[in-house]
Amino acid sequence: MTTTYAALLRGINVGGTKKLPMADLRTLLAELGHGDVRTHLQSGQAVFTASQGDEGTLAGELSAAIEERFGFPVDVIVRDHAYLTAVAEACPFPAGALEPRQLHVTYFSGPVDPERFAGIDSAARLPEEFRLGDRCLYLYAPDGLGRSKLADELSRPRVTKGLIATTRNWNTVRKLVELTG
Repeated sequence: MTTTYAALLRGINVGGTKKLPMADLRTLLAELGHGDVRTHLQSGQAVFTASQGDEGTLAGELSAAIEERFGFPVDVIVRDHAYLTAVAEACPFPAGALEPRQLHVTYFSGPVDPERFAGIDSAARLPEEFRLGDRCLYLYAPDGLGRSKLADELSRPRVTKGLIATTRNWNTVRKLVELTG
């Protein structure tokens, strides 16, 4: 039995660093034995099928292969279709009523203790808001991620320490559900 997964690569092809052409990523995933390999955009989303392995193992294998082939480390999170669908369906914000650039999901490599966020004064950042989900965080940033003061606070090392965290806008969240379905 095969499962369809999305690999979320953190920090590639941004600002001229960590260049990883998507054609090369597709080739690498195929060489690792994965099927039905596709990529989405240039910012590090790949979809593939695998008949064995768990999300953590698949992420570790891909991360190690990227470093070996391209010479730089890349954090990778792998999630299956069921998880991606559950995240989209559990969105605590009215996704259908918002512009996709206003809504984001930060995927974490593991469970997140709400205590990590205790020092963030949410009221001071309104109308921006965030909510925690299953190994993810939903962020409503009405002026977009690039202008979000709350996004800056949420990505500080004291909050993300020991975790891989990578953020996707709502269009990409929905597209990953579609591509893995």
